Amino acid sequence: MSSLRIDKWLWFARFCKSRNLAQNWIEAGEVRLNGQVIDKCNSLVKIGDRIEMPRGARMRHEVEVLGLAEKRGGAPEAQTLYRSLAITKDSLL
Repeated sequence: MSSLRIDKWLWFARFCKSRNLAQNWIEAGEVRLNGQVIDKCNSLVKIGDRIEMPRGARMRHEVEVLGLAEKRGGAPEAQTLYRSLAITKDSLL
């Protein structure tokens, strides 16, 4: 597998409690892929991509994609899918 839908990746990596929440973030324009705001849940993520997403009420989390999963696993497995780069104040507010 060389790519994965971003809504699935956010759920597999446990940034969202449900895939529906991931889809809501994306459709609301709250997720950036390689610096670009995306609004399509079928946008593809590949190893090396950078993703920015909401974290809490007024923060953003930026990660680098290190792996792609075929299913949602436990927290230890999910943590192998990314490397945290930054947590910043939300400039989209």
